[in-house]
Amino acid sequence: KEDIPLLNKPRESNNGFNRFCQWIWQKCFRKKELTSRTIVIGKQSTEKYSPNVIRNQKYTIITFLPKVLYQQFKFFLNLYFLLMAMSQFVPELRLGYLYTYWGPLIFVLAVTLFREGVDDIRRWQRDEEVNSQKYKRLIRGKDHNIGTEYVSSSKLKVGDLVLVEKDQRVPADMVLLRTTEKSGACFVRTDQMDGETDWKLRLAIGDTQKLDCDARLFDITATIFAEKPQRDIHSFIGTFRRQDNGEEVSLDVENTLWANCVVANGSALGAVVYTGAETRSVMNNSQPRSKVGLLDIEINQLTKLLFCAVVGLAFVMMCLKGFSGPWYRYMFRFVLLFSYIIPISLRVNLDMGKAFYSWSMQRDEEMPDTVVRCTTIPEELGRISYLFSDKTGTLTQNSMVFKRLHLGTVSYGAESFDQVSDQLKMTFCGTVEPTHNRNLSQGSTSFKIRRSEQTRLHDAVKAIALCHNVTPVIENNVQGNITDSPVELRSEADQHYIKEGLLSRSQCTYQASSPDEV
Repeated sequence: KEDIPLLNKPRESNNGFNRFCQWIWQKCFRKKELTSRTIVIGKQSTEKYSPNVIRNQKYTIITFLPKVLYQQFKFFLNLYFLLMAMSQFVPELRLGYLYTYWGPLIFVLAVTLFREGVDDIRRWQRDEEVNSQKYKRLIRGKDHNIGTEYVSSSKLKVGDLVLVEKDQRVPADMVLLRTTEKSGACFVRTDQMDGETDWKLRLAIGDTQKLDCDARLFDITATIFAEKPQRDIHSFIGTFRRQDNGEEVSLDVENTLWANCVVANGSALGAVVYTGAETRSVMNNSQPRSKVGLLDIEINQLTKLLFCAVVGLAFVMMCLKGFSGPWYRYMFRFVLLFSYIIPISLRVNLDMGKAFYSWSMQRDEEMPDTVVRCTTIPEELGRISYLFSDKTGTLTQNSMVFKRLHLGTVSYGAESFDQVSDQLKMTFCGTVEPTHNRNLSQGSTSFKIRRSEQTRLHDAVKAIALCHNVTPVIENNVQGNITDSPVELRSEADQHYIKEGLLSRSQCTYQASSPDEV
């Protein structure tokens, strides 16, 4: 070792305490690096990933008191009364009993602590409600039988096969494997993520959709490669690979179900790829913070002005008395005497008023099911002057109504739809042969012949009828056992048609993605 140059000589450290502190720091404070992952279909991942727990609380049992006190003493009003109360421990500055200063201050802080505690308990209750929701998980038993079990959302792990029913929230980010529709299509509502109320089309992986039943997922040897967790909800890079036949399929955002989306039609079976803090919805949420309204800021500024007035009055009294003797002591006592110009009850009245506002909004009959998530800024609703929105569907019904059909030289309105119907009957019933069929028999020069109005109408209506993803949704649909064989089930509209013998418009609604997303 003596021959090794000093620059290349390894540093010898026998200080185990430093290494232990470094290890503790890395475990507690260093963020875990996000990595891509490969999931085996039908098997839980052995890697440790973020637990599938939603937590929106601002405080813990340890941090509750320090954080609340820090937030309160950031206000000049509370800091001012704290200094006034602390001065009473000095015998030369004491003007009366300690409780005359400490009593009101402790009461104000107690009211604030109670309000913050109630708000955080309500957040915890909402989180528990979400985390305890039950979902069906496909499992392989010890006897190799395939079954289902109900587990809470917080118990789901990466690699689980989860069944999400209609109108049920998606518990984690998943790759869509199978649906009750033959085509593998599934519509989801994403208004909780992007604010858009229109439905989004999602497609199951073709290789898994065409399997005979869900149990076959445990028989195939397949893996899903997923990129590392990202915040972008409009993109996804992944690969589905089957080792038994060597097929490989690229995956994109159309093959995914993000957490907090809602399945709008049918049922969906997916494989969990991201959980908890690694889901798109959680990564796009900001950390809970203490919100301060404009009224609190204005009162804080007004308190500073009143404090300047108190100091000014104390200075005037000192000028009248004279600066002989310990004048600074008398100056501070004058400030204490005039401190009641700033009312400490103002803070209590403000907090009680906000609590009453929140209570009134939750019980307003004109706004049923209103949830007040923050009781510190309810008065801010009275300051709203303008509403800005960049989505037409946010402020409208987001409903498309067919008004007019324009074909270049002719336009059909609501009053002439009967003519459209008659011409379509003539075309589709074989009375009139479509122009493009006649053109094929007349040679290549016939393609230059201008198409007739009836043919253009036929092509336009046919394009409108085919180029969309409108899906009829039956509210009282027939429920099937997707675990046995979802592919054998028909669509909701077909089920209702078979059961009732007809499909009336009054019994179903039609849903589709936005036209610019088809």
